[in-house]
Amino acid sequence: MTPPAGPRCDISLVVNTHQRPRHLALVLESIAAQQGATGRFDVVVSDDGSTDDTAAVVTAFAARAPFPVRFTTEPRDGFRLARVRNRGAALAGGSLLLFLDGDCILPPDHVAAYLERRRPGQALLGYCARLPETACHDFVPGKVDWDEVRRRIPPAEHAALARRLRKQRWQTWLRHPNKPRLAGGNCAVWRDDYWLVNGFDERFRGWGQEDDDLGLRLRAAGVRLEPILDRTYSCHVWHPTDPTAGSRWRDGPNVAYFLRRGRLTACREGLVTRPTEQVVWGLPDDIDTTPLGRAVGGCVAHAPRARAREACEIDIVIRPGTGRFERPAQCRLLLVPADQPGAGEAAVRRQADQIRPADPAAVAPLLAAAG
Repeated sequence: MTPPAGPRCDISLVVNTHQRPRHLALVLESIAAQQGATGRFDVVVSDDGSTDDTAAVVTAFAARAPFPVRFTTEPRDGFRLARVRNRGAALAGGSLLLFLDGDCILPPDHVAAYLERRRPGQALLGYCARLPETACHDFVPGKVDWDEVRRRIPPAEHAALARRLRKQRWQTWLRHPNKPRLAGGNCAVWRDDYWLVNGFDERFRGWGQEDDDLGLRLRAAGVRLEPILDRTYSCHVWHPTDPTAGSRWRDGPNVAYFLRRGRLTACREGLVTRPTEQVVWGLPDDIDTTPLGRAVGGCVAHAPRARAREACEIDIVIRPGTGRFERPAQCRLLLVPADQPGAGEAAVRRQADQIRPADPAAVAPLLAAAG
């Protein structure tokens, strides 16, 4: 995926929001108070279909802000945070994308800290301190004082941030394969790296895991994830949790999809939708010997194909047949007859990341969803 025309500033603040104009006003005020980054950033507010005063808040802010402010929204269709962030990123003009939740107040040197720490090949991981419910009603747009905000942070939150930073440093030193985890409400990714992995995966709908997934795919693309909590953090203004958020991580609506095997580095539905013709496939030598194989071959006829033992995105083995998984692949896909879902030798089934019963007449949508 190629990003649109070159960057127009050093960093873009991409702020997601939905139905919280007061919270958003507080966040925008903290952005206007940024120091040490004058003339180096723009702001994109990406809204998930708010029907309240959100648009008016952004319009009024944009009229007086000394930096570019853009706004995007579309009708609400469930909780779609991945899509919201992608829409915002598509409008951003910065070479670095700083993703922010529209309910987190920034300290005055937040943007400057990210600019100071940015390095090629790295993404920066921030987080937030959570303000108590009793304090959040005291903050009024137009009268936010960062020192007062900081004084209202509970000691337990300071301790939690310190523990998180220690863990992140230890995990980074160990070069852990999937930690520290990326938190999408306060993190920075180079624009080119974001386009390389096709942004957030929009198959994540409902609360949770879309940021964990982005972190894993950035790592797969060779991006190193580095903490920045020793330098800055944001402050989360209390509000009720989204109805799709479970009390436990493992109960979230996206957990099964997140835990699947065979994750593609560049997701299929992100900044752009990647059809079958834009995925690199590995096909077995006996592709033309069965009706299912011929159907698959027809579907990928115009797609790039890997040669024998050459790396691909999705490597396919079909049963009945004699093919084996022999290529380096991000996803190993075993296709079996729809009326024989248990077909295939045990060794091949163990190697497969995904096993799909398939019918020759309906294989196209299956391949469109693979990965």
